[in-house]
Amino acid sequence: MTAIKAYAASSKEADLKPFDIERRDVQENDVKIDILYCGVCHSDLHQVRNDWKNSKYPVVPGHEIIGKVLEVGSSVSNFKEGDLVGVGCMVDSCKTCGSCQDDLEQFCENGATMTYNSNDKHMGGHTFGGYSESIVVDKDFVLRIPKNLDLKAAAPLLCAGITTYSPLAHWKIKKGDKVGVIGLGGLGHMGIKFAHAMGAHTVMITTSPDKSEDAKKLGADEVLISKNEEDMKKHAGSFDFLLNTIPVGHDMNPYVNLLKRDANMVIVGAVEPLDPLHGGGLIMGRKSIAGSLIGGIKETQEMLDFCGEHNVVCDIEMINIQDINDAYDRLQKSDVKYRFVIDMKSLKDS
Repeated sequence: MTAIKAYAASSKEADLKPFDIERRDVQENDVKIDILYCGVCHSDLHQVRNDWKNSKYPVVPGHEIIGKVLEVGSSVSNFKEGDLVGVGCMVDSCKTCGSCQDDLEQFCENGATMTYNSNDKHMGGHTFGGYSESIVVDKDFVLRIPKNLDLKAAAPLLCAGITTYSPLAHWKIKKGDKVGVIGLGGLGHMGIKFAHAMGAHTVMITTSPDKSEDAKKLGADEVLISKNEEDMKKHAGSFDFLLNTIPVGHDMNPYVNLLKRDANMVIVGAVEPLDPLHGGGLIMGRKSIAGSLIGGIKETQEMLDFCGEHNVVCDIEMINIQDINDAYDRLQKSDVKYRFVIDMKSLKDS
């Protein structure tokens, strides 16, 4: 085992502070990664503050990891020292259940091992994430980063990117489709970029008129202000697909009305109860509401390759690890465009 520097929260009331953790020695199927950058996800904040009532302390967050391979195990042939790689929300799964066999490890029927806050089957205790100097990961959960991408801006692709790419890919969004992205934040800004890159007529749907200019810079063809009843009526029944990134409970009925017959709205943001939904809005048009998590490893690599081909990355603000608690306060207020990324050199130099 190797002791390394990290940042951790000791309780839901505590700030993140320097904390030493241990990483396992490299086993035959392992890849050891020097962490260069780590994105800051809203899930990190939820986990630190125990909003989902399942946090295991100390919490070392971080599941949007970009780094360089330091060492590989004896059975690893697809990565070598010096490779630029990524690690997302998962570091292992059972690999044998139906979901894993279908390359959908995020739905592992025996429970995927998440990058942090999961049971650690190698060392006992629980897993620690990317707010740390290095990480050791099973080779099957390591991802290749296209060389043309800005590494810093690629970090949030490992969660925000795949969270929005996966439903667009699963529901086969294509050129000519009319796609609405509801909510402009860390997820929403990536939804716009992906839908635009896939050739869809992309509409940003927001309550805030002041976000219109940003949305169009990101690739939106139109902006629909959801508080404007007249404009909502004009767009009624016209969308092939809606990507709902709103992170809190809300009234979905106005959005259901925007869908065409047989069209879908997919929820990726609200991991909490939603307001009552009127069944008539679904029945009158055979419309569907679905949910989507991240993606499996195969699809995440597909997403990264798509980003390399279309030069899609996140809009980010770089911070040092010492600024993480201020960043969390700002994240709570949606005061970032659109993702924080930690320069992990600031931890190594501390």
